[in-house]
Amino acid sequence: MKTDFDTLRQLAAYTINHLKEHNLIEFKMENRLDLIEAMATEYGVSFSTDEDIRDQAIEEVEDKLGEDPGRGDITDTEMFNHCRKEIIKSFQGEVIGGLYLVESLNQVAARVRDFCMDSDLVEDVYATDEELTTFLVKKIRNFSPRRA
Repeated sequence: MKTDFDTLRQLAAYTINHLKEHNLIEFKMENRLDLIEAMATEYGVSFSTDEDIRDQAIEEVEDKLGEDPGRGDITDTEMFNHCRKEIIKSFQGEVIGGLYLVESLNQVAARVRDFCMDSDLVEDVYATDEELTTFLVKKIRNFSPRRA
């Protein structure tokens, strides 16, 4: 399965649903879609998608070879595949639901915790920083787009 921004939206919806179900946050239901979109954008800082990696590999190949419209689809080249594999190797961390961690899972959880605390879309947070961070680490680690 290829990941893109929609996968980040699924992760955000999954996170928000669990936070709400466990009475850890409160928000107005009419703001739910905006909250999902804002959290997905926040997650975008912490994760790279297959789409991000593809774009980065294309950029690297074009930097090396120059842009040549007559060359054909750059994603069919051996150089593109090599660049893509090197980018993936550089993450060295976990892959969660096809999303590549750019920072540690604890940093991701702290980022989302701070987002929840600071967002105008979240009415209230009913957990300490530590409780929320621990909860988020567990939930994010178990995310799978197929189950979300």
